[in-house]
Amino acid sequence: MTEHHPHEVTERLASAETGMQPWLWVPALRLLAQGDPVDVQDLAGAVGRPVEEVRAAMETVPDVEYDGEGRIIGWGLTQRATPHRFEVDGKQLYTWCAMDTLIFPTLLGAPARVESADHATGAPVRLRVGASGPTGVESATAVVSLVNPDDLSSIRSAFCHQVHFFASAETAAPWLRDHPGATVIPVAQAYQLATTMAEQMLTQGSTGTPGNGSGGCC
Repeated sequence: MTEHHPHEVTERLASAETGMQPWLWVPALRLLAQGDPVDVQDLAGAVGRPVEEVRAAMETVPDVEYDGEGRIIGWGLTQRATPHRFEVDGKQLYTWCAMDTLIFPTLLGAPARVESADHATGAPVRLRVGASGPTGVESATAVVSLVNPDDLSSIRSAFCHQVHFFASAETAAPWLRDHPGATVIPVAQAYQLATTMAEQMLTQGSTGTPGNGSGGCC
């Protein structure tokens, strides 16, 4: 695992390195946010592309979650329970990692209520995330862990599984000792990075074309 400044990590996440494509991913997020499984046909309609083209693009992303009928139920934003509860427009959803909770309100254009837990102690971490940034953060000293894995081809296992909330830098200290190269940053700073990433994805999504390989986060 490589150690870098947090900005370098987020630049990698918003690059072609992850293989995720904003032209497809952002519309998929917005459909998932409605709270129901997403048919590939509906996603194809949302992006204005043939179903076969969309299905082929989806097959290049190893982490997408499907239900038994082949419908999409998770891609960063998920309808399966994780430690990160994410409520948007009255829908109770979840995210793959702590950073997702800070990125998705900008991508979805809607505020969200987040409830997670200190990864070390289990103490609740709660906040609201909207256009003005994170508010009502409990605890006020909460931080987000970041890693810079060498290989981002499977973003969920390489990145998301190491990106947690902690109630403070102190409670994160034992975890950091076990994860050389990782760092923690305050929630407000993580939100600034998340917003920059989200804006890059929205720009790429509006101008991107299938197969361009433009990236996204977890």
